[in-house]
Amino acid sequence: MNIAALIDHTLLKAEATAGDIARLCCEAREFGFWSVCVNPCHVRRAATALTGPARSGASSNVKICTVIGFPLGANLTETKVYETRFALRDGASEIDMIINIGALKAGDDAVVLADLQSVVQAVRESDALCKVIFETCLLTHDEKVRACELCVKAGVDFVKTSTGLSTGGATVEDVALMSRLVKPHGIGVKASGGIRTLANLKKMVAAGATRIGTTRGVKIMQEAAAS
Repeated sequence: MNIAALIDHTLLKAEATAGDIARLCCEAREFGFWSVCVNPCHVRRAATALTGPARSGASSNVKICTVIGFPLGANLTETKVYETRFALRDGASEIDMIINIGALKAGDDAVVLADLQSVVQAVRESDALCKVIFETCLLTHDEKVRACELCVKAGVDFVKTSTGLSTGGATVEDVALMSRLVKPHGIGVKASGGIRTLANLKKMVAAGATRIGTTRGVKIMQEAAAS
């Protein structure tokens, strides 16, 4: 298992500074993480930090992921699309958008689908990837199933468990459910929220996760090196 290549090295704290983002990007280059995941205001800064050779002389393959409609998903669709296009312009190549949770829970599937399709269309204009965050801790089993079905219809690239800022994070049961529903359609599963150890990561991968969002990437890699 190439653990580093599974990890979106994440820093979404409101208090994150330019120095924190620089350190995040340096760590991502050092360990070979798949991406850094940052708030939209930091995308351009991350792109600059990841451009050109590192001190070792090696160029960076680390991608830039950002979040849209974060953390509630309650933005207007037009706002999500605008935010997406600006993030892509600034250097993002992966977009993690929050589903319209309230509309999903109200059974307004047409509203949810239109929201998803609009962002997916904007993402496709730049040949980028679109992941959709469910915030599974707020959803019933049936709502999680419907969310997966709507994501399949919208043609997203990944479904994702959590923002990491609500009442709960990723669970093995949710990852397994999401994987069972979307994997046959070529859609990946990103487990995020509360994944702090190598053992946690391995459990999520065994359940079907194909990407891991975590703030503890360095710690996990240190565990892996010591094992």
